[in-house]
Amino acid sequence: MVPAMVVTKAGMVAVIGRPNAGKSTLVNKLIGEKVSIVTDKPQTTRHRICAVLNENGVQAVLMDTPGFHKPRTRLGEYMSKVVRESVSGTDAAVLVVEPIASVGDIEKDLISQLAGMKCPAILAVNKIDKVDKAGLLEVIATYSREYGFKAVIPVSALEGDGVDILKGELLPLMPEGPALFPEDVVTDQPDKLLISEIIREKILELMRDEIPHGTAVAVEKLSERPDGLVDIEAVIFCERDSHKGMLIGKKGAMLKSIGAAARAELEEMYEGKVNLQTWVKVSKNWRDKPSALGQLGYR
Repeated sequence: MVPAMVVTKAGMVAVIGRPNAGKSTLVNKLIGEKVSIVTDKPQTTRHRICAVLNENGVQAVLMDTPGFHKPRTRLGEYMSKVVRESVSGTDAAVLVVEPIASVGDIEKDLISQLAGMKCPAILAVNKIDKVDKAGLLEVIATYSREYGFKAVIPVSALEGDGVDILKGELLPLMPEGPALFPEDVVTDQPDKLLISEIIREKILELMRDEIPHGTAVAVEKLSERPDGLVDIEAVIFCERDSHKGMLIGKKGAMLKSIGAAARAELEEMYEGKVNLQTWVKVSKNWRDKPSALGQLGYR
């Protein structure tokens, strides 16, 4: 029997940055398994997702946050509020940026929040394969003039380059204290939310750009039979009748593809067979309706 790790230091870490900077990919690499969905489309992450990293007696609870942006809907306002609240209650932060030698308005806003909290922060310059060494040094110099980062780490979240170095700089920033989560807990997200996010990830991967951001998924049934088969019933919400037709597809082909892709990943998650049933419903302008947002878990 492996003895439990004795945690002597533990803290919360906000992982922040603009949409599509690679925050979720980086969190998954740091943890060593998938806790956040990942696509190449911006604003994939909508909730704050806690991922628990345990190593050498230190626990760092990584808060994967939505991409910070100027909101245009109530859903966007919710996502921006999640980022601000995450920064305000954190022990440290990781600002993830792309290798561009200028500090954008979004990054300046986030740095201002860090400065206001006097928050120790690490800069992770992601996607280093897109820039040469001279360009990377220019990015590092530009951001170093903006804020006193505890460390500036070039990384490739996709390939894992620099992730161990980042982890080595991050863990010592955690304050002394007991564990915030049990050692065997990897994320704070309930199964229903994890399932809905996996289904939404497949929509993002398979659908055209104009449709996915107007969709949300609600899991209405989750149960397990005596033989271990997991039954899941989920509703995909969209904003327009025309989008409903596209989500279903000709003779149901698109909905079948979404279901098949989601089912394959869910069967890995549950290590067994999954019976996934999905439906599509129209909820016009749900991203601007407080009642609809609350029903879908955006509180």
